[in-house]
Amino acid sequence: MHLPEVSNQNIQFLLNREEIVRQTAEQIMKDFGMFGVEITFSGNTENAYHELHSQLTDQITDLFERKYDLLLSVLYQVDISDRDIRKTRLELPDYTDVEVVAHQVIVRDLKKVLLRRYFKMKGTSMY
Repeated sequence: MHLPEVSNQNIQFLLNREEIVRQTAEQIMKDFGMFGVEITFSGNTENAYHELHSQLTDQITDLFERKYDLLLSVLYQVDISDRDIRKTRLELPDYTDVEVVAHQVIVRDLKKVLLRRYFKMKGTSMY
């Protein structure tokens, strides 16, 4: 098994497997929940990206306007870099700045899930 490349162009494809979608949603809920920010997931895997993206956009907007320091802490926890945001802004020109950040949260947490799965499978195949 090889580790798939995650990009802005293939995120919808990678989020097509129910287990990966659920784990990504759980990771997002965990990352934001650590800071008292509630993100929920209905379990509808077909609409997962739009559901999560919409909630993240709303929450990030609220944090930006009311609790900017908390927003920075959340983004640090998720591990979103300025470079990733700049790159995504160029690749998704129709997205607002907040939508770009919300998208990057999904991408980064998807990468975390895929890395965990990769190393878990790699570890089991070594024995």
